[in-house]
Amino acid sequence: MPKSIITVDLNKTGREQTPLPHNRWHPDIPPVASVKPGDEFRIETLDWTGGQIRNDDNASDIRDCDLTPCHHLFGPIDVQGAEPGDMLVVDVLDIGAHQGNEWGYTGIFTTQNGGGFLTDIFPEPRKAIWDFHGIYATSRHIPGLRFAGITHPGLIGTAPSHDLLSKWNKRERALIATDPDRVPPLALPPLETNCILGSLTGDALAQAAREAARTIPPREHGGNCDIKNISRGSRIYFPVYVKGAKLSMGDYHFSQGDGEITFCGAIEMAGWMDLHVDLIKGGCTKYGVEQAMFKTSPVDPHYSDYLVFEGISVGDDGTQYYNDLTVAYRRACLNAINYLTKFGYSREQAYVILSCAPVEGRVAGVVDIPNACVSVALPCEMFEFDIKPNAAGPQKHVDSSKADLARCS
Repeated sequence: MPKSIITVDLNKTGREQTPLPHNRWHPDIPPVASVKPGDEFRIETLDWTGGQIRNDDNASDIRDCDLTPCHHLFGPIDVQGAEPGDMLVVDVLDIGAHQGNEWGYTGIFTTQNGGGFLTDIFPEPRKAIWDFHGIYATSRHIPGLRFAGITHPGLIGTAPSHDLLSKWNKRERALIATDPDRVPPLALPPLETNCILGSLTGDALAQAAREAARTIPPREHGGNCDIKNISRGSRIYFPVYVKGAKLSMGDYHFSQGDGEITFCGAIEMAGWMDLHVDLIKGGCTKYGVEQAMFKTSPVDPHYSDYLVFEGISVGDDGTQYYNDLTVAYRRACLNAINYLTKFGYSREQAYVILSCAPVEGRVAGVVDIPNACVSVALPCEMFEFDIKPNAAGPQKHVDSSKADLARCS
């Protein structure tokens, strides 16, 4: 077993951990550990909220979740010899939940607090708790479903340089300015409230807090990409922007569907991840790399029978859009949600299934104007009943009046 170089106490909040995590991106955050190229090591983390969500049947913790300290990232880790222009090579050797804490959750957040891909249709807080059985997940809140998770870090990346950080803030502020009162907002600017920057203190902390980027979106350095296929066995190639690379991670997911559409849409968990690191000196220059990339894992759930829902660039009201992939993905998701309700699932249950199960989202075409075409594929084998159409019509296999997502009480 690789040596743990960062450990956590699940009985303590993010601010009570030693060493402190960080919840913003900034080049001046001091590293908490150092490794050499070729080293293998383990990183433990809390869930992305820092332990705000409980294993119960009440969604008030989702409703009241404070997003200002999210995500809780663990690191930075100094990689000896790494210099700007190098390529940091990170192998995900293994990943899992903490022993004795084998559970996770999926949430539908309110429009005012996080929102989600379909927040206009699903504006109310809901929660599903999942129990882990080895590689499988089941939920008391979504019956008739059992699937193998593609466990992965939702968030992992290197530190930006001061120049890159400035570019992020400039372009995101410009976007916000186009519609500053939008709910949810178009982007999240630097926020000093609940800003945690590791061991930075005093004037250095105050200055960095005014500049540090929120961790919500993915950017050139990796970050919150939420790509389910960066799983055990994957190799990630990161640009290095600062001396030592300053690698950080968090937001571990037991499973997720492509798009993570409910916002807190994976099966979120606290856990551990084993990594191996190496360097390609001058690699970004040699290969013309300006953004993180990865090699897929040789380990994947063996699902071969999918029911695939198509979506095109036509809005809910019939408005035609030009090659709009977002509109097309929305239509594919809504088509799948409507279909799953015919078997007894509530619309909220169906929404969560698409978000956290190993669902495959694909771009099928962007050249056949005016309609882009996307697909959302559900593994048929994860259901305990046949979901494929037949002459007899759909049967009500699930009673959502008896088992549904947790609501606020």
